[in-house]
Amino acid sequence: MAIHLLLVSRPTFRPIHPTPLALGGCIGQNVSMIMRLTTYGLVLALGAFALQWIEYQHLSRTYSTQIVILVVAAGFLALGIWAGSRLTRPTPASTFERNDAALQALNISPRELAVLELIADGQSNKQIARSLGVSPNTVKSHSGRLFAKLEVERRTQAVARAKELRLIA
Repeated sequence: MAIHLLLVSRPTFRPIHPTPLALGGCIGQNVSMIMRLTTYGLVLALGAFALQWIEYQHLSRTYSTQIVILVVAAGFLALGIWAGSRLTRPTPASTFERNDAALQALNISPRELAVLELIADGQSNKQIARSLGVSPNTVKSHSGRLFAKLEVERRTQAVARAKELRLIA
């Protein structure tokens, strides 16, 4: 008799057919399962956040001086990068236009202009003589005539006056 009761009370499994009633039951079960999983996920996420916060509090108390130094150093690094990019920004190259009217008015020859450009580059009389293939005395003659035409007494004054008149770049 006991065997018979066990066989009768055992549930039978039948496949669910896609009927409207069966689908409604499945959707309701899926929604409750999704809600339960979402709740568990949020609880676990909050727990992980709490543990991370506790660890942060511990580390910030233990290494407070080092953290402050790190933040200040990062701030100065960012400030340095910003200032460097602002201060070293390339300026657009302006095109130089020689003042030919001033050259003609001062009666400066092309050879004197070449000597003036080499003086502006900082070359000595010997170096200018080698560059132009003339003697140093010829360079001195051209320089003297340039100084007289520009109404100056020194090489640096001649370069400054020539730049002012836009004879050289």
